[in-house]
Amino acid sequence: MSSSNDAPVTLAGIARIAGVGRAAVSNWRRRHVSFPMPVGGTDTSPQFSLSEIERWLYAHGKIERIGLRERLWPHYEALGDRAVMGAALAEAGRRLLAATGVDQAAPEHSLLPDEAARVMNETVDVARYEGERETFTFLLTRWLDAHVRQVGTTPAPLARLMADVALAVRAEEDRGADGRITVLDPACGVGGLLLAAGEGMAERSADADPGTTALIGTELDSVLAALAEVRLGFADAEGGSGVVRIKAGDSLRADPNDGVRADIVLCNPPFNARDWGHEELATDPRWVYGLPPRTEPELAWIEHALARLAPGGVAVLLLPPAVASRRAGRRIRGALLRTGALQGVVALPAGAAQPHSVSLQLWILRMPVSEGSAASGERLFLLDAATSHGATRGAQGIDWPQLTSRVLDAVRAYDWSGERKAAGKQLPEGTVTVPVVDLLNEQTDLTPARHVPESAVDAQAKLHESWGRLGGLLDEVRNHSQSLAAINLSVGSEALSTITVSDLHRAHALNLEQGQTLPGELLHGDALPDGAVPALSVPDLVLGGQPGGWLARAEVERGASTGSFTVAEPGDVVVAGVERAYRVWVQEDAPLVLGPQLYALRPDPQVLDPWFLAGCLSASANARQAGSHTSSSARIDVRKLRVLQLTLVEQRPYAAAFRELLALEESLRSVASVGEALVRSLGDGLAAGKLRSLRP
Repeated sequence: MSSSNDAPVTLAGIARIAGVGRAAVSNWRRRHVSFPMPVGGTDTSPQFSLSEIERWLYAHGKIERIGLRERLWPHYEALGDRAVMGAALAEAGRRLLAATGVDQAAPEHSLLPDEAARVMNETVDVARYEGERETFTFLLTRWLDAHVRQVGTTPAPLARLMADVALAVRAEEDRGADGRITVLDPACGVGGLLLAAGEGMAERSADADPGTTALIGTELDSVLAALAEVRLGFADAEGGSGVVRIKAGDSLRADPNDGVRADIVLCNPPFNARDWGHEELATDPRWVYGLPPRTEPELAWIEHALARLAPGGVAVLLLPPAVASRRAGRRIRGALLRTGALQGVVALPAGAAQPHSVSLQLWILRMPVSEGSAASGERLFLLDAATSHGATRGAQGIDWPQLTSRVLDAVRAYDWSGERKAAGKQLPEGTVTVPVVDLLNEQTDLTPARHVPESAVDAQAKLHESWGRLGGLLDEVRNHSQSLAAINLSVGSEALSTITVSDLHRAHALNLEQGQTLPGELLHGDALPDGAVPALSVPDLVLGGQPGGWLARAEVERGASTGSFTVAEPGDVVVAGVERAYRVWVQEDAPLVLGPQLYALRPDPQVLDPWFLAGCLSASANARQAGSHTSSSARIDVRKLRVLQLTLVEQRPYAAAFRELLALEESLRSVASVGEALVRSLGDGLAAGKLRSLRP
């Protein structure tokens, strides 16, 4: 590789290279006078020379070497603008594809500045050692992580699930008139759904000619379209897909793939896009089921997908749950039901994809094979996989193998033929078929949860799990109590001297950082996706104590490096500086983004034990003395909180006792929460007349 290593790199980038948290890099910078000086950036977001950082990390045993691809990425970051970075990556990808024997035409208008040429040449050099597809995929993943808020993607497991659902619904032996299976995504982004479809069909037809598959996409953003074409081109180069055609354009206003009639349409359309062309498209022939209201862009995408289907074709769209129930869309939902175009709705757990706060839905649509052939559906397939037992793993996110199995088992058990022979067939729990006539009312609400009764097995399993958790928590309370009961407090001894947090901060015994306003785009929900960092606010503490949202890790790293986010790292002491929600704890497992009136105290481990610090700060007298007492929302001046002045050795027994005490407090809080939910669930079941037996 003939490149220079003098690309700028941020603290977050250094942490990624070294495989550590950003806090560790900050500690290296503070403790080692030899740490390289910034070469640019700002005080809150310094930038360093990559070559100097590499030498320092190697000299201090932090790394063995920086990988070629890892060294290459900062050069892309240095290009700055998202579109420029993406266009450079797409052009580099085309060059890498050419090396594998696949030629793609360059875009008509290049966004690339002169300095991008060197980066692309370096990419080609790196790929000689690391592999063409591997290098492009690595850089594309980094680019997507860096722009997660601007570029939405469909998670790979969900993309594959959507493709498999479409393949299961569609008769496998049906092919287009030219012998091909054509898959279309009218809002393809970087091609994730098309890639999943190609992989799914390749696995189902291992002996089939790759040329019998056509993957076609349309994308409004020309940079994303270029990246999708390269990404799918690599799959094609490995014998996966056959024909790949991606065009930049507006599918609704001026579809460049207007003439396509696809066997399968997969789409994750943009949500809540009010300016989708309602007025100018008022007389468009695609609106067979009615003109979509201006406030219902998702219905426009549904009708567009149906218009692009060949006879017998299947469409699977990922949609927000409100599409199934909003009053403005009732008339079109009714038309979709009466004609049999809408055949099924599957509710997914919250957190399956952006926006993570809601239970998204898969809508399964089908175009009749011919006019008059079972066009009027008699029943609608409904699956509620949003709340099924085991559908989520809380902070671990979606259990994709379990969810995929649950959805596909139900879809494959149903007869999707026009004869509706499965109307009375036994389907998996959580699945029902509802007569269309029962849905055509004043609401035409197609939300699965409104029609799928909760499984008795699920309800009993949840109760069993809750009882088990409550028993475990009570055991924890008993163990903590026994340990703490052995503590004897001295009587009448001389009071020890104390020191304020402010003085400790000035003495460099700890760093104090105040939480900042969380972004309006903060994602919410009960399940934390992989690669996400939880975000906590004071209202979260008041309402239950758990983080109420999250941000993508790449976004948090970028925000922390610019000083726009305050992140509590493991080992930090977190203080809620409000009287009504005053709490202190040691952050143990993972980073946490802090909102306003939350503080992160990072003690010097050579001076302060974090558990000792947390215990001293949690004293009720501290909150009283440092509070303003002006209202229920009065603030605590964290700098006025006091800590015992003890040596590190003297702190150890206090730290052990404080740790046990804080653990007892947390266990008691959990007992209250679990107990309340258990009483409510059991009471609801009894009130519904579900008592089967009462054991003596």
